Amino acid sequence: MTSGRPDAAWLLRFEGSDPAGTGTREVLCATGNGYLVSRASAPEARADGVHYPGTYLAGVYDRASSEVAGRTVENEDLVNCPNWLPLTFRPSGGAWFTGPPAEETLELDMQKGLLTRRALVVDTLGRRTRLVQRRLASQAQPHLLALETELTPENWSGRMEVRSALDGAVTNTGVARYRHLTGRHLVPAGTGVGPDGVLWLQVSTAGTPLRIALAARTRVRHQGPNPEVSRSDDLRADAASQTLGIDVVRGVPVTVEKTVAVFTSRDRATGDPLAAARRLAARTAGFDRLLRDHAARWAELWHRCRIDADFDGATALHLNLFHLLQTYSEHSVDLDVGIPARGLHGEGYRGHVFWDELFVLQLLNLRFPELARAVLQYRHRRLGAARTAARRAGYGGAMYPWQSGSDGREESQQLHLNPLSGRWLPDHSHLQRHVGSAVAYNVWQHYQATGDLEFLAGTGAEMLWEIARFWSSAAVHDPARNRYSIRGVLGPDEYHDGYPWSDRPGLDDNTYTNVLASWVLARALETVEILPARRRDELLERLALGRGELDRWQEVGRRLHVPFHDGILSQFDGYERLAELDWPAYRARYPDLRRLDRILEAEGDTVNRYKASKQADVLMLCYLFSPREVRDLLRRLGYPAGHDLLHRTVDHYLRRTVHGSTLSAVVHAWVLTRSDRRASWRFFRDALDGDLHDLQGGTTAEGVHLGAMAGAVDLLQRCYTGLEIREDALWLDPRLPSALGRIDLDLRYRGHWGVRIHVDRRTVVVALRESRQDPVQVRFRGSAVTIRPGERREFPL
Repeated sequence: MTSGRPDAAWLLRFEGSDPAGTGTREVLCATGNGYLVSRASAPEARADGVHYPGTYLAGVYDRASSEVAGRTVENEDLVNCPNWLPLTFRPSGGAWFTGPPAEETLELDMQKGLLTRRALVVDTLGRRTRLVQRRLASQAQPHLLALETELTPENWSGRMEVRSALDGAVTNTGVARYRHLTGRHLVPAGTGVGPDGVLWLQVSTAGTPLRIALAARTRVRHQGPNPEVSRSDDLRADAASQTLGIDVVRGVPVTVEKTVAVFTSRDRATGDPLAAARRLAARTAGFDRLLRDHAARWAELWHRCRIDADFDGATALHLNLFHLLQTYSEHSVDLDVGIPARGLHGEGYRGHVFWDELFVLQLLNLRFPELARAVLQYRHRRLGAARTAARRAGYGGAMYPWQSGSDGREESQQLHLNPLSGRWLPDHSHLQRHVGSAVAYNVWQHYQATGDLEFLAGTGAEMLWEIARFWSSAAVHDPARNRYSIRGVLGPDEYHDGYPWSDRPGLDDNTYTNVLASWVLARALETVEILPARRRDELLERLALGRGELDRWQEVGRRLHVPFHDGILSQFDGYERLAELDWPAYRARYPDLRRLDRILEAEGDTVNRYKASKQADVLMLCYLFSPREVRDLLRRLGYPAGHDLLHRTVDHYLRRTVHGSTLSAVVHAWVLTRSDRRASWRFFRDALDGDLHDLQGGTTAEGVHLGAMAGAVDLLQRCYTGLEIREDALWLDPRLPSALGRIDLDLRYRGHWGVRIHVDRRTVVVALRESRQDPVQVRFRGSAVTIRPGERREFPL
């Protein structure tokens, strides 16, 4: 059915059945296009505790209330949309095939975005049927999904029945700890079949007036004499099916094509989603034509994502890029959607948008800057909600939520369940105010990578200034220190949400939060200087920003308090008062300490009492900035910062971090590049292989960890090449681990489509493709070089 074989590094293959690992396979082999992603559930399967059919559309959320621990809580969920996949068969007189097959192989071709399943089905009478299925979510036509099924009777002839269905009776039950909450989000709105045989189903979401429509065309191809094909339809309120009767001959394959169109009332230029779905399903081409167009678009994407590195992780590298491009693509740009932390692959984190774009956009800025800008537009459209949140909390400016969904309000949980103790606990994660600084950082990095002053002078500056305004208003003067404090927040660590000696949630003067707030205030003031005068004055007037407020930004940005203890940066004020955990004892009792917070709570203790971190917190500064930049930031705040400070700080926190987040491996790989390249490489492989091998122990089945996936690729792109984008130049200072001998990259930088960078152990080469763009400034270990289009420069190491 397919010609040629791709290189093994582009294939992900699973043999046999694995009930415990089926959820992970369904996620890793999911197919999508930025408009939607569909898990790789078997078409004949229903949600049964092993399989979990799930199709998720970007931006399709629904809000519902649940009773939890005597309280009514409201949650917004990424909706599990109607299941388009159902397709099964039976020999005449037999039972419908519901799985598992006698033999099975699943193979994902990442080069083409094609999932192929091969199986042997044996019924109770010993009749053997070979099954080959191919499926795709079209990158050429994002509203189309297609499933091709080839059935070959091996030892029998006679009548075969094939049943194809659309199922709207699905619920959100893909995450065990959420199953006691309201999971039914779909309300039936009709089923039917047209005179052309196109089956259709429409639903609406329960809490919003959103309509989702699916239309399916199912038809038969036969390699022998044309068989007689009969059809019967079964229509219910929440599901619709067609049964096709086919005469088959032993050894002669018959092919069933199911093509499904999906539209919603959110889609632009659509009108009636049901009418649009029915039209597209009826007129669309056959599977082979869809595959050709689809594969051609994937070829274009891979051309823009070229990263060649000589190590044995190419499959994981391709997989991570593959799922990023399935979650966010050109088809996402006009949908007004952010980047969910768990992709569109499952219901983990309820499909919400966190700060993970901080790790994703660094990759997109240099590959697909138009996609990065669309993510920032998602944030800008929710600037009003962020302003409202700040005002209600008593602050100025804009306070972005820790968890965002459809409209930008705070979606963080009020309670969370500890499955080890069975207790519901208060959830204070909404106090992670640093997400606003991540938005500001992304704005500035996008400007540095693109040089797009039009963007900065418009939406970029407005977000940056309003976030600076928030930090200025949140900073409280402490006369005892003659400094400013930011109180009652959480840092990236997440384990520490309060002091053990206080009933008040939140911490004071989290170092990461304060230093990054100082950086935001400095960049906001720099933006005032670099914007064209007319645009600057118009925006200042519209935001009512006067000289007095700008002077306060300068004052607060240079006087924020940063706590120290024992010659290192403290994670937050008072950190030195915490106890040391008995690490040897806990490591002996628990082989996995990544959820140390749950372990301690189940013992009647709290992680708030200990110097123990879930993930990088202070060390995030060394991820976002070079060591020199971190020292300069501290000196700007008036603190001495010698070369040994960061080494001591890294050593302290590394020994006390359990890496309970996949992002922690990304950050530690980055931080250790300059001091311990072997350790850096170990963390890099953990980040790169995190979902491929489900290193978090079952979490991949709930959705990919998109920030870690992109962050791992970015370690090759920027960290090991020493690539920085700042001060209107490309900075290069490579540090290749011993396991990595060469990296070749093609990047886009400030309008240049062809910036080619080669790094090996002896040389660095930078070449620009011929173009009409301006020259590029390159800084290599202290030397500054101008490279013009068409030129190639080599730097010895």
